[in-house]
Amino acid sequence: MAYSYLPVEQTRAYCEEIFRRHGFTDEECRQIVDVVLTADLFGIESHGIQRMQRYHSSLERKLVDVKAKPEIVFETKVSAVIEADRTMGQTTAVKAMNMAIDKAKEHGFGAVTVRNCNHYGIAGYYARMAVLNDLMGGSSTNTEAIAIPTFGKKAMLGTSPLALGMPADPYPFLFDVATTVVPRGKIEIYNKRGSTLEPGWAADEFGRSCGDAQHVLDNINAKQFGGIFPIGGETMYTGSHKGYGLGIIAELFTGILSGGDTSPHVKNGGMGDTSFGFFALDYGMFGDKKEIKARMSTLLQELRDSPKADGHDRIYTHGEKEVESTIEKMKTGIPASDKTVEELIHIGKDMGLSFEEWIDAKPMD
Repeated sequence: MAYSYLPVEQTRAYCEEIFRRHGFTDEECRQIVDVVLTADLFGIESHGIQRMQRYHSSLERKLVDVKAKPEIVFETKVSAVIEADRTMGQTTAVKAMNMAIDKAKEHGFGAVTVRNCNHYGIAGYYARMAVLNDLMGGSSTNTEAIAIPTFGKKAMLGTSPLALGMPADPYPFLFDVATTVVPRGKIEIYNKRGSTLEPGWAADEFGRSCGDAQHVLDNINAKQFGGIFPIGGETMYTGSHKGYGLGIIAELFTGILSGGDTSPHVKNGGMGDTSFGFFALDYGMFGDKKEIKARMSTLLQELRDSPKADGHDRIYTHGEKEVESTIEKMKTGIPASDKTVEELIHIGKDMGLSFEEWIDAKPMD
């Protein structure tokens, strides 16, 4: 499948205008699109502009309530629960993470959960918000049931990511992973490319490894048996039980603590009944912040400088590739497949916009 480069700021303006015409405020449009484009800049194509079709469709189907206002239904000095009432995931997630950050600045720690919301993008975006405020931060979301438990064949848990960020030099530590071998978006990307899934990524209706992306997605959409394997793949010998357990931990921090739906009961593809969890921690509670940050920076540098395996000349720490990817893509533009460009064109037509007048796409060599 061919790809094109889309200039970052032109793409930002185009996507913001799409959400503006759906009825969001200027600030809400900025928040939503910043999360979306951050995924692309980080090199996470599965959660970037290729998700615009999903968001547009959900808004058209009224699964997202543009006018709803999130409400705090429980709160202490260090915690809160927000009833999202089917608001857009990114806008409510930013609000919740900012609450956690404010509580951490005042009390040393803040944790906020959200229920009945929508897809919020990459979990790492919100952990990074804490890092930018010189705090440690974490984020998670549940999703519709997509992951099968170890030795199972029915999807019972989400791809539910876990993210954690910590300030460090020259790169902050930013860990953001799905608790499945791959997220659903990765399966969608492979399906768009017509590529065969790697062994151990996803299961058919019998719980066996399946390379047919369309078949896997059809089973997920139809709520048939099958789904994506937890981190570790098919068997305990490769650590499947560890990813399975991490999926439960993500569920605990999201659907359980918020009082929202757990993954087996999330409907509509996760639109309208998804739960989030956020925390921020002032690591200065454990000593001098400069010294703690320096120790973290030293550890990460020691990892990067450690002996390399044969055939490899570099060891990365989590968050390093994202920084370098952002620098590169701000220059070259965002890589977008022909299928994604086609979707953006059709969305624009639905909203009275001409893609070609907003974005000067350049074919990749």
